Amino acid sequence: MHRRDAIRNVAILLGTAISASTLSALESCTGSAPKNYDLHKPETKALLAEIAETIIPTTSTPGAKAAKVDDFIVVMMNDCYKKSDQEVFLDGLKKIDAASQKQFKKNFMDITPEQRTELLTQIDKERVEYNKRKDKKEGDPTHYFQYLKELTLLGYFTSKEGATQALRYVPVPGKYEGCIPYKKGDKAWAV
Repeated sequence: MHRRDAIRNVAILLGTAISASTLSALESCTGSAPKNYDLHKPETKALLAEIAETIIPTTSTPGAKAAKVDDFIVVMMNDCYKKSDQEVFLDGLKKIDAASQKQFKKNFMDITPEQRTELLTQIDKERVEYNKRKDKKEGDPTHYFQYLKELTLLGYFTSKEGATQALRYVPVPGKYEGCIPYKKGDKAWAV
């Protein structure tokens, strides 16, 4: 299976689509992208970990922190994304902190989990509006939260924790069964 097919299958499995820019970045992932050392700063990684944990919190299954999604995001951004995409991403992290300051008078790291969810929900609505706008042009930058959300989901559901505990996982699959009864509430299958 080719990388493009695997990524598309994960997206289908998650019930979402991966944006063209993310798919393009993953297809051209060579490890020769310009390294952005701001992504390796402890405060940046801590912020990424908290944002990812807000998107996929720990419940009866491990959350994004347990899956080390922040490390995945840093590697993907450094190895697969162009410098301009990295800058959009880092500026987006600053915008999240600025929005938190504006709304709650505290940095994102200092607000409660409920406030984090509220803030990221508002930013996600902004992302949807940005993607739906009528004056959208070819070459416009991807919304920073698009990167955050997609890389969080991709990192989580391709991690050991996500694939084996959040999804149904069969380490050694048997014969192909094309029609398996589905019960409401069943987990999706890991691929």
